[in-house]
Amino acid sequence: MADSSLTIAQQEFRKSVRLFAREHLSTARDTYSLATSASQWQERFRSTKPIYQAAVAAGLLKAQIPAPLGGTSAGFVDMALMVEELYSVDTSASLTILGTGLGLTPLIFGGTPELQKKFLAPFLSGEGAPLASLVFSEPWGSANFADDSGEGFRTTAIWATNCSGWDDRGADLHCVVCRIPSSPRGVRSEVALLLVTRDDIAANEPQAYTVIEHPPTLGHTAVNGAHVRFTDLRVPKANLLAPPGAGASIVEATFTGSGALVGAMAVGIMRQTFAAALNWAKTEKRGSNEYMIEKQSVADLLVQIKTRLEASRSLCRRAAAAFPHAKLGAELCYQSKIFCSEAAVASVQDAINLVGVSAYRRDLPFAGLLEDAMVLPIFDGGNVGVRRRQIEALMKQEDYDGLED
Repeated sequence: MADSSLTIAQQEFRKSVRLFAREHLSTARDTYSLATSASQWQERFRSTKPIYQAAVAAGLLKAQIPAPLGGTSAGFVDMALMVEELYSVDTSASLTILGTGLGLTPLIFGGTPELQKKFLAPFLSGEGAPLASLVFSEPWGSANFADDSGEGFRTTAIWATNCSGWDDRGADLHCVVCRIPSSPRGVRSEVALLLVTRDDIAANEPQAYTVIEHPPTLGHTAVNGAHVRFTDLRVPKANLLAPPGAGASIVEATFTGSGALVGAMAVGIMRQTFAAALNWAKTEKRGSNEYMIEKQSVADLLVQIKTRLEASRSLCRRAAAAFPHAKLGAELCYQSKIFCSEAAVASVQDAINLVGVSAYRRDLPFAGLLEDAMVLPIFDGGNVGVRRRQIEALMKQEDYDGLED
């Protein structure tokens, strides 16, 4: 059934992404799950490279770049549609594709036309497997990165999606959040953004860029989330994306919009969860005379999961439509991140309770879905340490209404 809330162009775009996901992502988990130990991280991540190359050729990187800059994106609703369709089939391979979009966002939001033309070119070509990374997250957390009341972020070791590249010598483009401690006005006035390419890294001494470790994660097990260190790395002055004082607002805008997209990730995971639980309920009797779908306790949980899914989809699409034009857009993005991510975890837990102890088996998808869902409330700005605080700050403003349409 066509979604009447979407334009014809959006429906066609969603259809094309859905076809890509079915063709290229359906067996992704089977591929990267063959390597299960932490020491085999490179094998898991690199096994997804053919999928990533197919995504590049299919235009899924260009679809994350606005049309005026040479891409094909018509707005954030398109982005939310793409994220949901990809995550409704696989998480790890999808996050690598979407992590490049996040890595490019500060350049899209804050770059000069000259910087955009130069550094976006590899991602618009439709060739190869170029990776981009927003190099921001610190191992001890980044909630207070621009807080003048504390010491801010230190950036001695960095944990960021895609940042070590396919070969541990860096992504094709890093957007590095850093501090230039020259201002007496506090941490926020020191935050800058710097563009670093693989060529820049290669032009330095080997020790200027090092991968410290690939931390083993509970879910998203084929994602590149390395700890890296820059030591006396030198780059051209022209690579400065945002001077001190201008970087923090670009970072905040980047993670405001991404809140809506994490909501779409959550919707994708809920779609996987509901489909698997519904199929189980319609095909299993578990010693009964009727299929489990006839049991009211089972049907009630299915209804609860489906209702959360629909509510989450509506919220994240409304947030995507409002960002960045409406005053309400930021709050909706924060709400999307909080509500949808927590709804995804609750929905997988409901599905596990619905199925019972069999859901604990690795040959059923529920345990893996829970592992993937659990990160959504704590990454991209944790719901407790960052996102609820952002809404709190909006509510404290004198002109806050909160009842806007």
